[in-house]
Amino acid sequence: MAIRPLILLALAVVLAGVVLEGGADGARECGKSSADRMALRMAPCISAADDPESTPTGSCCSAVHTIGKSPSCLCAVMLSSTAKMAGIKPEVAITIPKRCNMADRPVGYKCGDYTLP
Repeated sequence: MAIRPLILLALAVVLAGVVLEGGADGARECGKSSADRMALRMAPCISAADDPESTPTGSCCSAVHTIGKSPSCLCAVMLSSTAKMAGIKPEVAITIPKRCNMADRPVGYKCGDYTLP
């Protein structure tokens, strides 16, 4: 389990290099940031994305609430390459907004093969 934070750190370094080198301008689901870059902000949610019975940390819920202001961004982050490489289970990650008691979560929003509860 201790290896996951190292994987996320390595991904952050790689993605930072790609972002700086590529300098993409276009609008995306998460504004000017890519979903992969935004996924790095979800690092506090690693354990909550593994265990559907766990209670997410306050820092996880804060990140989810911030990113969740845009349902399309939240969806893109949960299904991003970064999340997949970190071993995130989308079927579990999709439940984090509900487990964080987000009153303004986009209930019923279709996220790929998943629907936000």
